[in-house]
Amino acid sequence: KNTVSLDQVAAEHIGSATRFPSLVTQVGIEARSMSFTRGGVMIPPERSPSALYRRMFVQGTPGEVAARMEDLRVGRSALDFVSNRARRLQQDLGASDRSRLDQYFTSVRELELQMSKAQEWEKKPKPKTPAPEPKDAERGQLITASKLMYDTVRLALETDSTRVVTVFVHTLGVASDITGVTHETHSLTHHGNREETLAELSTIEKAQFKALADLLGGLRSAKEGNETLLDRTMVLYGTPMGSANAHSNVNLPVLLAGGGFRHAGLLEFDTKKNYPLPNLYVSMLQRMRSEEH
Repeated sequence: KNTVSLDQVAAEHIGSATRFPSLVTQVGIEARSMSFTRGGVMIPPERSPSALYRRMFVQGTPGEVAARMEDLRVGRSALDFVSNRARRLQQDLGASDRSRLDQYFTSVRELELQMSKAQEWEKKPKPKTPAPEPKDAERGQLITASKLMYDTVRLALETDSTRVVTVFVHTLGVASDITGVTHETHSLTHHGNREETLAELSTIEKAQFKALADLLGGLRSAKEGNETLLDRTMVLYGTPMGSANAHSNVNLPVLLAGGGFRHAGLLEFDTKKNYPLPNLYVSMLQRMRSEEH
């Protein structure tokens, strides 16, 4: 059974090279994430571009750094205490419960490693950026919030603060801040092939792709050595629904940009004889591994 998400698999291998092993972010009202640990625990997302900006670029005072170091030390001590108590129980458990406990220990080891790395990074100065701190969008401004988060993610990549980022655009309960759009975004995806609903949904999706295009353009304009940052960044964009109207999760539309691939343009597959999407994930992980070396 698979419990870990694609981004966290990558972070396990290359996350130690940066201040943040990965950044898990979300645009939307209800806090959701598509990032999960090996123990199957959802990683809470950062929903505020301004808070993310401060984490990456605003250097704390000596007192704040010391307090953060103490918090990390206390956290590691608490993990040690809980782990010792759990190990005492292990010998009295059945096989099934021991397996669950092993998963728990795996999660604890991940946290211990993260806290150890965080203590090391707290001693190092944060990078500088000429970009000002963003002002968060108002509630329900889906497109504005997406652009702000994309801009902050680009800054994270430009400064090598992280090399693994997820942005979950969660449309439930959100009416997009676009002229001519009056309905909640998620409900529009259940359009029933009504022309007026499809037209409104199309307006939203065009704006979403415009925001994505701005991100790709920003990555392309940034240089990293003799290449653009887009050439060195794999951008995967997609949806878990092939048809939200039918709640079908087959034949998913996926866009892959950048990353130095020889892109083939639009590829259309037969709905019955299709190409497994996980093969693309494997290619991405292999590409990331080769760049690591």
